[in-house]
Formats: sequence, C-alpha cells, structure tokens
Amino acid sequence: MSLFAGMYDRALGWSRHRRAPGILAGLSFAESSFFPVPPDVMLIPMSLTQPQRAWFFAGLTTLASVLGGVLGYLLGMFAFELIEPLLIKVGYIDKMNVVQAWFEEWGFWTVFIAGFTPIPYKIFTISAGFSAMALLPFVLASFVGRGARFFLVSGLMVWGGERMEHMIRRYIDRISWIIILLFAVYFILREVQ
Repeated sequence: MSLFAGMYDRALGWSRHRRAPGILAGLSFAESSFFPVPPDVMLIPMSLTQPQRAWFFAGLTTLASVLGGVLGYLLGMFAFELIEPLLIKVGYIDKMNVVQAWFEEWGFWTVFIAGFTPIPYKIFTISAGFSAMALLPFVLASFVGRGARFFLVSGLMVWGGERMEHMIRRYIDRISWIIILLFAVYFILREVQ
C-alpha cells in the first residue's frame, strides 16, 4: 500500500468517528482566521462515508467557517499590530497588500470569490477587518462564497459516491505528489524573489 493511500484510508476511518463533526467545525473555524489546513480534508471523507449527512456537514462547515472569518475580521480590525509580525514571517503581508487593493476596487465580490476558491481565506478575513469593510456585507459574502464551495464539495462526493471514493483512492498518490511538488515550486520561487 502506498503512503498517501494509507493516509486516505485512515481519514475515511476518522470521518466515521462520533466526534468527527466537532473536529470538522473546529477545523473550519480555525482555517478561516489562522490555521493553514482547509476543512475539505475532513469534509470530503465525511461526505463520502456518510452521504445521507453530507448536506449537514456542508452547512456545519459553512457556519463554522463564517464564524472563524468573523474572528479573522476582528483580528484585522482590532489587533492587526499584534499579528502583523506573524503575517510578515509567514509571507502573507505582500498578499495582504494586494488584497487591500482588491477590497478598494471590488469590495463584496472580493470576499465572495475568496470564500469560494482555495485561496487562503484568512488573508481576506483579516484584510476585511483591517480595511474596515462593513461587517454585514462581509458576513453575507462569506456565507454565499463559503457555502457555495462546501455544498459543491459535498454534492460532488454524494453524486460521485462509491465511484468517487475508488477514483480518489486510485489517484491519491499522484494527486498528493503533484500538490507537494507545486508547494515546493511555490516556496522556491518565493525565496528566489
């Protein structure tokens, strides 16, 4: 058995644990404000192994993610000076400057697009607070963007069902090595600049 297929099988096993929904909610909350691991790593296997609860999991992930986004917003609004050194250290400060310009130009749509895509959402939540974006449009855009993403992920898992599980298992090593390679290239290019 390959390295990543074994991890995938363990993730499927964990997805059936009675505390898995709480872990999913905690991961979703943390990822929106400070944690680097996206909730999809729990949402995908949970939706695959319990398709009858997939919509519940997508809703839970959305709600927890938006609440975590509000924490990121509050950090950006009230504690930016405290977290700025960390943002510089992890290389997010340049990205935040770009996001600031996007907020000035597109506002609501910036949060919506960030919520839907795999772009690190925490950059946008902190930037929204730092930019003093109105809280209600921020929350609405977050619910729509994050909800669309997580319901799409769960829906694809339900729709794909057993075929999707077999396909993921079959290609998990290739996909994982490609992701690792892309991260390595990204960090090498970031250091070169």
